[in-house]
Amino acid sequence: MESLLREYLPILIFFAVAIGLSGIMILASYIIARQRPDPEKVSAYECGFEAFDDARSRFDVRFYLVSILFIIFDLEVAFLFPWAVSLKETGVFGFWSMVIFLGILTIGFIYEWKKGALEWE
Repeated sequence: MESLLREYLPILIFFAVAIGLSGIMILASYIIARQRPDPEKVSAYECGFEAFDDARSRFDVRFYLVSILFIIFDLEVAFLFPWAVSLKETGVFGFWSMVIFLGILTIGFIYEWKKGALEWE
């Protein structure tokens, strides 16, 4: 049991150093940096204007269609590269399974296209 604990000692030392170093950096930023934010620094920056309505209001469906479109292309890129690298090992089954996967993604893309998600007004 003691030899097993000795094997985990470098991991514990690594965690202790990481936690200690991150704590020192956070403390140093509070000591060194100015802590007086001006009105421009605390203003809304993500959308460019102040919030004027309730955050639980309804969104236009185009926002959801754009997010679906992003997921389609993100999945396609995330799965195509490893598939292309290991195509020799996967063989014919791997090829046709990826063709089916790309077909499903193409159906989703055509759905987005027909719904008008690519024409933003």
